[in-house]
Amino acid sequence: MMVKEIMSTPMTIDKSERIGHALDVMEKHDLRRLLVTSDGKLGGTITMRQIARVLGTRQRLGLPASSLHVTSATSDSVIKVHPDMKIEDAVTLLQKTSVLVVMEEEKILGWVRPKDMLKALRITGLAADAMRTPLTATPSDRLIHVRRVMLDQDVGRLPVMENGKLIGIVSERDVAKSLRAFKDLVPSSQQEARIKNLLVSDIMSRDVRSLMIDTPLEEARKRMLELDLGGMPVLNQNNELVGMLTRRCFFDYLVKQR
Repeated sequence: MMVKEIMSTPMTIDKSERIGHALDVMEKHDLRRLLVTSDGKLGGTITMRQIARVLGTRQRLGLPASSLHVTSATSDSVIKVHPDMKIEDAVTLLQKTSVLVVMEEEKILGWVRPKDMLKALRITGLAADAMRTPLTATPSDRLIHVRRVMLDQDVGRLPVMENGKLIGIVSERDVAKSLRAFKDLVPSSQQEARIKNLLVSDIMSRDVRSLMIDTPLEEARKRMLELDLGGMPVLNQNNELVGMLTRRCFFDYLVKQR
């Protein structure tokens, strides 16, 4: 199977637009990333994680998301692939990036996101075989702390634990949306002092979906696609958190099996 058989139609945004508009587009279309263009040509990507990075920096405290241009959160590190690339090779590339842009010369034909790739895969094994060691947060952690952990550790979500129990999850989407609301609502002169008061308990999702350690990977794949989740906590038979299964975990596992 080739990349052109699994690619989807990308959503783009012009580099002259504002970050607030980019977030609105992502929310409307349930996306975590957009392609950034200039005069119809590819200029890079903007993701929830990059937006969270920019909105949380001290030098941009006091500036609303509506005043920041897309270019301030654009990454020009883009992996371009040919439509005839085999998906086995594309899986390896997706271990290192959030999207592959399918191009022929300068024309954008489509993109392959982790979700697109996951739809095309069939995987044997159990959740225990592919999961990674989980990084966690607590309800009392500060938002600025979990943002830093996500950026430093290159993860998109953290299970939230309290007294040894899984009570929620916080994602880069939650962080980006909360920082935008904070910057739009809190007067600029008060932002640096008050941002420290934003806690994980204020922004986390309590309706957390999880997997059991012996869940077949094929079943886990289908559930993540049905629920449109980028990752799910993994529990053992005592309902203790033992791992995290993300889309990237699937790709890492498949490459190791070759």
